[in-house]
Amino acid sequence: MVFIGHGNPMNTLADNSWTRSWRALGQRLVDGPTPRAVLCVSAHWYGRGTAVTAMATPRTIHDFGGFPQELFDVQYPAPGDPALAQQVVEILAPQAVAADRSWGLDHGTWSVLAHVFPDADLPIVQLSIDATEPPAHHLEVGRRLAPLRDDGVLIVGSGNIVHNLGRIAFGQDEPFDWNVRFDAHIQGALEAGDDDALVDYDDHPDGRAAVPTPEHYLPLLYVAGARHLDDGLNVVCDGYDAGSLSMRSIAYGLTTD
Repeated sequence: MVFIGHGNPMNTLADNSWTRSWRALGQRLVDGPTPRAVLCVSAHWYGRGTAVTAMATPRTIHDFGGFPQELFDVQYPAPGDPALAQQVVEILAPQAVAADRSWGLDHGTWSVLAHVFPDADLPIVQLSIDATEPPAHHLEVGRRLAPLRDDGVLIVGSGNIVHNLGRIAFGQDEPFDWNVRFDAHIQGALEAGDDDALVDYDDHPDGRAAVPTPEHYLPLLYVAGARHLDDGLNVVCDGYDAGSLSMRSIAYGLTTD
């Protein structure tokens, strides 16, 4: 299971320390027991209720503006997996999960999977984030999804532990101090298996600055919820971008170095 701090959509086209780490992670996944499919929880499918993509050929969604045409030209033609979508519906029952046939793959998914699995040959299913539910709900959904791991499904969360667009400072080399403190706090909670600290992130003194809105943080809770007690925790990459983003990516149960 993997949580990837995806940052700027332009990372899709970039060759930097983060994207190279994502590619190295993908190579290890391919060299080991290759997943049969991916279930991705992206920060960019956030709204009322829960849904899962259930189409055979999901479209590539360019859900942003103001970027070069080269980014809009990117296509990630991975197949869907309607059978996996039905498994998700059944495993989360009695929670209502809609089978969605209109969404597709948003950039929270394809901007990172274009590096992890560049051949776009693994089936991908997206699960939406219910904005009406508290953090503890999302951790519990992750726990209920854990059996999918034994069926060869890679659970991926895509967001950012620290994501404050209101304070973004393009070209700034040093992160804000609250970014560093909160990122370290969450890394410590992950290492300790402290689910209470992960759920109660807003109690941290820097929580409001680091997570002004929850959609980029919540995918981490799905991944943490689905971990096994004996999973090792690996840091895939870390660092900061534009002052107010944490680029930390982590993996459970994988050897990444």
